[in-house]
Amino acid sequence: MTRYLASFLLATMATGCGQVWNDPYPAAERGENILYSAFTQRPKHLDPVQSYSEDEATFLYQIYEPPLQYHYLKRPFQLGTATARAMPVVRQYDESGHLLPADVDPAKVARSEYEIQIQPGIRYQPHPAFATDSAGKPVYLDLGPDALAGKRNLGDFPLTGTRELTAEDYVYQIKRLAHPRLHSPVLELMGDYIIGLKDLHALLVAGEKASKEKPGWIDLRSYPMSGVEVVDRYTYRVRIKGAYPQFPYWLAMPFFAPVPFEVDRFFSQPGMAERNLTLDWWPVGTGPYMLQENNPNARMVLVRNPNYHGETYPCEGEEDDKAAELLRDCGEPLPFIDKVVFTREKESIPYWNKFLQGYYDASGVSSDNFDQAVQMGGQGDVTLSDEMVTKGIRLNTSVAPTVMYMGFNMLDPVVGGNSERARKLRLAISIAIDQEEFIAVFQNGRGVPAMHPIPPGIFGYRADKAGINPHVYDWVDGRPQRKSVEEARRLLAEAGYPAGRDARTGEPLVVNLDTTGSGMGDKSTVDWLSKQFRKLDVQLVVRATDYNRFQDKIRKGNAQLFYWGWNADYPDPENFLFLLYGAQGKVKSQGENAANYENAEYDRLFERMKAMPDGPERQAIIERMLGILQHDAPWVWGLYEKAYTLQHGWLLNRKPGKIIRNSLKYQRIDVAERQRLRAEWNRPVVWPLILVGLLGAVVVAPAVIHYRRRERAGAGG
Repeated sequence: MTRYLASFLLATMATGCGQVWNDPYPAAERGENILYSAFTQRPKHLDPVQSYSEDEATFLYQIYEPPLQYHYLKRPFQLGTATARAMPVVRQYDESGHLLPADVDPAKVARSEYEIQIQPGIRYQPHPAFATDSAGKPVYLDLGPDALAGKRNLGDFPLTGTRELTAEDYVYQIKRLAHPRLHSPVLELMGDYIIGLKDLHALLVAGEKASKEKPGWIDLRSYPMSGVEVVDRYTYRVRIKGAYPQFPYWLAMPFFAPVPFEVDRFFSQPGMAERNLTLDWWPVGTGPYMLQENNPNARMVLVRNPNYHGETYPCEGEEDDKAAELLRDCGEPLPFIDKVVFTREKESIPYWNKFLQGYYDASGVSSDNFDQAVQMGGQGDVTLSDEMVTKGIRLNTSVAPTVMYMGFNMLDPVVGGNSERARKLRLAISIAIDQEEFIAVFQNGRGVPAMHPIPPGIFGYRADKAGINPHVYDWVDGRPQRKSVEEARRLLAEAGYPAGRDARTGEPLVVNLDTTGSGMGDKSTVDWLSKQFRKLDVQLVVRATDYNRFQDKIRKGNAQLFYWGWNADYPDPENFLFLLYGAQGKVKSQGENAANYENAEYDRLFERMKAMPDGPERQAIIERMLGILQHDAPWVWGLYEKAYTLQHGWLLNRKPGKIIRNSLKYQRIDVAERQRLRAEWNRPVVWPLILVGLLGAVVVAPAVIHYRRRERAGAGG
């Protein structure tokens, strides 16, 4: 028996030397051209008319193709063509319909017209909505309950088809912004610009109310809309009220990606939604990837779209891109990667450990692993730790066009409203929350205290004395210094809450903060925040919830103080200042003004500023707008993020830039190098097993020998 055990242990040791035992992926995927990534928040919407969250953009931008996109390598960010043949042709007209010159005063423009031509020959991904029989009729139309029985995924429909992308598909999607049952988050904003969009929405809503039939598919092709026009098969026009020079940026977002009517009709059939067979679950596009697996609680999988029309890797970029080896794939066909597997990781430590083992190709840098990954020099310079360098890991850093903030719900009876009482309460809280300490403790220095909504790198931002928030900071020795807690206590008393108690009732002041568990809801952050409020003798209650529930509370105005952030959709100050524009109120219009802030002067200035070119006049208006916001304090100005990301040496062509979200098609994997290093880093440690086995043999052997002697003695007797 001892001999057999030893033989087993030797076999185990021999096989263990050539295998990786902790690989979390199927053996069939080893050596395949697959990128492995992770996500923390489950996406809620994948319909391009409804999606407006960063966690959803990760998937959506790889599937859908708006007419425009950003150049992958150039900075400042530069718009270029995606499916469009050329940049849109813009024409501007006055009230009488006369064509105006391009450099005309924006105030004289009554209407702008954008004409977009798309490339011929682009085709959609294979999909059952396009499947037809030998007579050319749709196979999966008017499906009854029997035909839908057992169908839960698109793979349950064996036949697929495709067709060419047309201009009508873009027009159809613009009309979908007005759909009465889809509740697009940009309806109000785009309705202020695109002619006829709000009229179409009102018409569709009225039709829904008047109809006695069960809601079904609305064929938007049959509803005219004055602001959009199909010129020919590959050309369409969009008409805008007045001048809106930011509109081309929107043409690089999925809100303006194509949706074919066949797909809309297919998913609108009775019984589909109950099976999660919706466009919100199964997006359909012309992009480089298509969604193969959707399990938002565990795993999302993108695979190469076999019908992708093709594109080549850029040959131009910034001055340092060649040295960074970002131009060596110049002219090569895209995409490089065949499949992208996203695994949901709710905790940062398992995510980090799998990255170190080579099972994720890239990772962010959280506070939990910052010291292990990064070293801070005496001059504030950032370098990788020796462990990371040894593994060939690379560090990418950039100032993200992002602002993180705590918003006050201006509809709340305590912290909201325009009264001096509420304003001074908001300012007292703004001063008491030490953003510098938060950045040092929880961000490891990866941030800049915010003075207003506009982050560095965006026109309107100033880093000098004129750029500080004078209601929260003083300028001392050439740098901003937060006002004292005594000043915050004075403001609190003037607001009617001396020592944190209501002067009228004697009751303690309690403030509720709503957040997500992954935002400000973890225990260490809650403890720190509570300490900040205790400086004012104010009680803080943190109500953490999941992201979808959090969004619902904000949408209905049921929060008092909330923690949120905004990442730029496009590099223009309008994209940040509209977050506090009255017409964008979350409760009133389901816009992006989550604080529900309104100020008449701010709104008038916003209307002037948004259409102006960058220059001294626009800067002056922006500074007045920022002064109004700093005075009214609808937000606790939080921080501008510094983004740190890590990638393994085998992941190539990866350049940071949060505005560019369709980046997967540019990235490439050195599969052989990844396979080699994974095996090297994850060699099984078998000596403890051998040792335990040998010890077991030593313990068991005397009993076995004794047992055999007794057996022999019994046999001899």
